[in-house]
Amino acid sequence: MIKIIGGRLKRSNLFVPNNLVRPTSAMKREAIFSILESYALKNSIDLYNKKSAIDLFAGSGSLGIEAISRGISKVFFYENNSKVLDVLEKNCKKIIKKNNYQIIKADIMRVAISKNELPVSLIFIDPPYKKYDIESILENIVTNNILENYSIIILETEKNEVVKLNKSLKIFKKKTFGKTLLSFIKLL
Repeated sequence: MIKIIGGRLKRSNLFVPNNLVRPTSAMKREAIFSILESYALKNSIDLYNKKSAIDLFAGSGSLGIEAISRGISKVFFYENNSKVLDVLEKNCKKIIKKNNYQIIKADIMRVAISKNELPVSLIFIDPPYKKYDIESILENIVTNNILENYSIIILETEKNEVVKLNKSLKIFKKKTFGKTLLSFIKLL
């Protein structure tokens, strides 16, 4: 089990599918949300109120649930592994209200990510290392006009993995944790 580390759901336990996912550690989640909230404060952006997040390769849902805990209105979780989906659904039902999330069972490489009723401020992309075409996922996001001018993509990759960004995106912050690289990406 892992715990939510901030916000109104702080200390809530999450189930983790054994050997099926690599959950984002508490230290990395703390760094992610510290960077996001610092950036939002410096740029006078409200990332949470009446906004949504997309959690691709959701796994246990730790990143999306952490965002809900901190005030985001709704999270759209994308996951395609049936065993992992069972745990994700269990975590969501246990901790958050039904109107705060939607689980989409889909292979992100075969489905268009679409806009929803709330503007998207955060997109978490945390795939299994070196198994997915990150450039195609980013292209999917840009092509489907999901991003607002304040939206932030948080990409977790193996630190040596080279990702070529769409020409309309730029990395504004990088943080390394052991073999992991966190990249914070926004529109130009």
